[in-house]
Amino acid sequence: MKKYILKRVIISFFTLLAILLVLFGLMQLMPGSPFNDEKLNDDQRATLYAKYGLDQPLPVQFGKYVVNMLRGDFGVSYNISKNTPISQLIQSRLPISIGIGGMAVTLGALVGLLLGIIAALKHDTPLDTLCTVISVIGVSVPSYVFALALSYTMGFKAGWFPMLFSAKQIFQSSVLPSISLSMFTMASIARFTRSEMLEVLGSDYMLLAESKGLSGPALIFRHALRNALIPIITVLAPLIVDLMTGSLVVEKIFAIPGVGSLLVTAIQSNDYNVVISLSFIYSAMYIGIMLVVDILYGIIDPRIRLAKEDSAT
Repeated sequence: MKKYILKRVIISFFTLLAILLVLFGLMQLMPGSPFNDEKLNDDQRATLYAKYGLDQPLPVQFGKYVVNMLRGDFGVSYNISKNTPISQLIQSRLPISIGIGGMAVTLGALVGLLLGIIAALKHDTPLDTLCTVISVIGVSVPSYVFALALSYTMGFKAGWFPMLFSAKQIFQSSVLPSISLSMFTMASIARFTRSEMLEVLGSDYMLLAESKGLSGPALIFRHALRNALIPIITVLAPLIVDLMTGSLVVEKIFAIPGVGSLLVTAIQSNDYNVVISLSFIYSAMYIGIMLVVDILYGIIDPRIRLAKEDSAT
């Protein structure tokens, strides 16, 4: 198992370096400049380029950027908040997006698993139909529609939760955005859980387990759900990153100061450092989640780990 994990960590590290190289190259190909102010003349622009090291050869710029980033230095903002360390910009926004995304993932995964299990166990019954309809609605309706509906009904009409995000009421302000973002995750997990559970429940080893006297929760959770988890985890992994990095529209509706709006602002103002830093953080989170998924594969089903280890030798 240690060899398996070490190999995955090494692959993840070099993948991040490759992503960083691609991001750096794409930023150089973007039209315009971080210093597009019409008031600046050519000499002033040249001075700014020299100040930030942008006049150096690209390999030198990239090498310095990688070294600084490995030390946790993402550079400074050129336009959004001039000369402010990017770590400070992200530090105040990323925890908010991660907190709301974490609540949305947890809620969506738990409710989705419950709906999927119920639909599979009550196959071809009205309860199965109800769970399927809920899943279809969750997949079909955009998250911002749920956000607007919840903001009007539970925020404006009922007054149960704040309509806009407040730093003084972080948990209360996070409930409605989390529910809005969780709907797609809930629906996706419910659909996959239902289909995988139906396939597992009809398998030979489940019939064997029943013949040995297993029934009830022990049969469902120890045998059926465990064997159905691998494809469910595969679907859930990218959804986790999407939710934790924020949804721009939902952030706008609830006035959430998250990283989604920061990224869009950075792209519009050609703030290269902010764009690369946020994109790199997104990539690192995604690769980190996929690394955890790979490890979970080996824990849930040791046959997968053994097969990968054998293929690597």
